[in-house]
Amino acid sequence: MTSGPCAILSCSSGLQLTMASGYTMMHPICLVENQNNQLTVNPTALEILDQISQPVVVVAITGLYRTGKSYLMNRLAGQNHGFCLGSTVRSETKGIWMWCVPHPSKPNHTLVLLDTEGLGDVEKGDSRNDSWIFALAVLLSSMLIYNSMSSINHQALEQLHYVSELTKLIRTKSSPSSAEVDDSAEFVSFFPDFVWVVRDFMLELKLDGRTISEDEYLENALELVPGKNPQIQKSNMPRENIRMFFPRRKCFVFDRPTTDKKLLLHMEEVSENQIECSFQEQSKNFCQYIFAHAKTKTLRERIIVTGNRLGTLAKAYVDAINSGAVPCLETAVITLVEHENSVAVQKAADHYSEQMAQRVSFPTDTLQELLDLHTACEKEAIAIFMENSFKDDNQVFQKKLMGIIEKKKEDFLLQNEKASAKYCQAQLKQLSEPLLENTLRGTFSVPGGYNLYVKEMDKFKHSYNLLPKKGVKAKEVLQSFLQSQASTEKSIFQADKTISVCQQALAAEQAKKQAMEKEQQLVTQTQKMEDQEKISQEILVQLKKIMTEIESQLRDQKRMLKQNVEGVAWNMTGIGDSALAAGGSGGAADPNGPRQEQDHGGMVEQVSRQCQAKAGASGPNHPTNDPTDGDQQWQLGVGLLPSS
Repeated sequence: MTSGPCAILSCSSGLQLTMASGYTMMHPICLVENQNNQLTVNPTALEILDQISQPVVVVAITGLYRTGKSYLMNRLAGQNHGFCLGSTVRSETKGIWMWCVPHPSKPNHTLVLLDTEGLGDVEKGDSRNDSWIFALAVLLSSMLIYNSMSSINHQALEQLHYVSELTKLIRTKSSPSSAEVDDSAEFVSFFPDFVWVVRDFMLELKLDGRTISEDEYLENALELVPGKNPQIQKSNMPRENIRMFFPRRKCFVFDRPTTDKKLLLHMEEVSENQIECSFQEQSKNFCQYIFAHAKTKTLRERIIVTGNRLGTLAKAYVDAINSGAVPCLETAVITLVEHENSVAVQKAADHYSEQMAQRVSFPTDTLQELLDLHTACEKEAIAIFMENSFKDDNQVFQKKLMGIIEKKKEDFLLQNEKASAKYCQAQLKQLSEPLLENTLRGTFSVPGGYNLYVKEMDKFKHSYNLLPKKGVKAKEVLQSFLQSQASTEKSIFQADKTISVCQQALAAEQAKKQAMEKEQQLVTQTQKMEDQEKISQEILVQLKKIMTEIESQLRDQKRMLKQNVEGVAWNMTGIGDSALAAGGSGGAADPNGPRQEQDHGGMVEQVSRQCQAKAGASGPNHPTNDPTDGDQQWQLGVGLLPSS
């Protein structure tokens, strides 16, 4: 990490949101830390890059330490302060520092400035660390600035030996062929454009007496020295590599910004009007060129690098270096594809979950309602995945997304079923309370109780079926409840059946008893009638006997009366004359007349008493209004008597 004031910079104080997909960092932040010759990626820097979905233009600067690289990068950022400037012989920048700002001329692009640790620092113990820093600058940038001092001479070219090591530090394929190291086209396809900046340039741009441009000055310096001896070939190697790996080259020369040595020690405090006009003009031209010509960072197959992809690449390269491997472009792309598509899968899956949770109302009336909602959210999720994924040629990640969505769908289906079951069970409990209470009270333990129970159950089911929004478990929950009540229903049915059998037996017994009583009554009535008939017959016999006696008596009386009459008549004949002679005494009454009447009436009275006695002997059970009643028999008997 950087010592001094720059070391306390943090993400929270160094960011300001500028748009939905880009950030303005108020200060730089360390991207790749270099501590004890160990490279690590700063997680905070990765978080910043992860929030930048815009394409990035990455400009990296490298060169010897203490050559003013940081000041030049601050000029690109349009600030005096930012990347830390040092006023001593000790290098201030350690690792790679990053500053993300809106691109001044490319809308919806972010300009990422990378200030690298100075090369050739004598305080470093491992020069290979410089090689990795240089390689990372090449791998991450779309334009690489090499900063040197005074002039492009043999020494300056030798100091750029890191270019010669690139083929050893970087691979284009995970399984390279033996000839890959000689195939510069593989590297050129992804290497950045190259800008050589010469600081404190004191020479005239003239060659062979004619004025030359800065670019001509660079190209002349890169001309191969004729000769084949080893020393010349070694001297030509940096030239060959620069020409081979960086076919697009540009050169800028800068005068010293000020001649005041005190100001040079504190350039971050120097105002613009204190800087030499020539430096201001050179700086302006340099910045305009960078803004206009630095390209959007791309990978093979024209994959556009965004902020979040840049962070993924940085981590992949550093991880490869730390593992002892060589950073590989092909592997990095695979890593990027996996990371990017994994993020796309997660983003799409999260959208599906969020939309389903927002739109669904558990429980749904039908299963189809939930499936329709699933289909709509699934389409949206797939669209989001397609928008954020790339190079998913075999649809590996899309299939992974579909698997995740299917699992989430099953979870929503399960939630829907649980919500439906919970709601239905609560409603069943409320609706079934009267039915269960009546069962416990024995309301249905009566004759016909089963039919009453069935009616109440039908009423309960009807009320349940009328409830809205029961969901997919409505029938199942009801069926489960009915099954739980099956034993109760069976018990009520059996009890009702038992009660009915007992009632029928009781009714049969009662009917039998009533029949027996009626039969007994009929027997009694028959016996009574027979007794009455017998009495009547006896009365008739008595009456006949009496009548016979009466008739006999009457005949006797009639005979006697006749005899008496005849005797009287005879006597009357004898005394008639004397009686008549006696005159007018009015005649004497017949002495037998009243007595006969008396005797006749007594006989009748006697018969009447006998009949009444017979009737009384038949008992109180014989009704007096019976046709065989004694009085009526008496009357009948009297009726049979002959008149006098």
